[in-house]
Amino acid sequence: MRLTCALLLVAGSTLVAAAQSFLYTVPSGVETRWASPENPKGEAGKGAQANGGRKGNPATHLLAGEQATLTEVHGSSGTVRRIWATLSDRSPAMLRGLKIEMFWDDSKKPAVSAPFGDFFGMGLGQMTALNSALLSSPGKSFNCAIPMPFRTGMKIVVTNESGKDLKLLFYDVEYTVGDRHGIDDLYFHAHFQHEAQTTLQKDFEILPQIQGRGRFLGTSVGVRANRELYGDKWWGEGEIKMYLDGDRAFPTLVSTGIEDYIGDAWGMSESSSFYQGASLINQQRMLYVFYRFHIPDPVYFKSGMRVTAQQMGHLSPNADDPIFKTGQPVYMTGPGLIQMEHDQRGGFERHDEWSAVAYFYLDRPENDLPAIESAAARMAGMAWGGPVFGESH
Repeated sequence: MRLTCALLLVAGSTLVAAAQSFLYTVPSGVETRWASPENPKGEAGKGAQANGGRKGNPATHLLAGEQATLTEVHGSSGTVRRIWATLSDRSPAMLRGLKIEMFWDDSKKPAVSAPFGDFFGMGLGQMTALNSALLSSPGKSFNCAIPMPFRTGMKIVVTNESGKDLKLLFYDVEYTVGDRHGIDDLYFHAHFQHEAQTTLQKDFEILPQIQGRGRFLGTSVGVRANRELYGDKWWGEGEIKMYLDGDRAFPTLVSTGIEDYIGDAWGMSESSSFYQGASLINQQRMLYVFYRFHIPDPVYFKSGMRVTAQQMGHLSPNADDPIFKTGQPVYMTGPGLIQMEHDQRGGFERHDEWSAVAYFYLDRPENDLPAIESAAARMAGMAWGGPVFGESH
């Protein structure tokens, strides 16, 4: 889509003429709006009225079970261009219990449905510093710069399913109205997946099968490796697989390993770049949060798509591997479940906790994916996390 191309050119290190034009050209009939607690509807001349215009309403609160509409537009085309937010409670339970949803063109079903933290790249309920082309944070806020077109309207809502009150929610939703969208301009979608324990030899679905024409934009993933069964052994030997346009048994696109998929090698290191990185690696607790955005390497599909990740580990030669002392069988990678002997080394099948948000564009405002799991299921085990940045919430 034209808007995405222009944005991504600006985000890159090389500014070409088209990107420069994007910066200084004012499109006819397009107006800028900001929605916030100081102007929830983004109305012209209606901002900052509380307290005589002296910062009277910078934030809102959200009681347990309540839902807040951050912004909505009816009867106009436009584009959501940036979302910023911060929370007074950034605990693991709140990041997972708070849910964000987005609706396009008066649709009844959300195109975006995900836990608040995971949507903004804060996987596993952990606040971290993040610096990418689409999602970013210094460590206490949430920023999204993904362009989100709509043709007849939009609505963004947040629901507090954490079981406790949220005292302060600050936010800005920055958008334009009056944009002219062509037939090839797609709708933005995001979907959350979580398995508390994956199944041996059954790949985790980052994006379940979807129907339609579109573009897979990327993913933000959180893994809590099963330390009880596998100690600190490497968990990311598996491959990312992308099934395109009718692929069945085997995919068209495949990576050579999890760390390779995000541009790393021989294990995973903390890093943050425009298109890929690992924002959190905590080997003591075996927590990993990483991301990959397909911006310079677009992934297009014509009729449908599915994205999965294998769960595989690796045992190094001559290593002292306590995993054989757990009493649980260890299985070699490959067809069937063949138990590994104590003197064998190499790849082995694993089951760990995986969660992911898949970001994609689709040629329709709704998708055929199921509703995300309940708050109780996605919050289960959040007490183990604890704030990474020493926050007291």
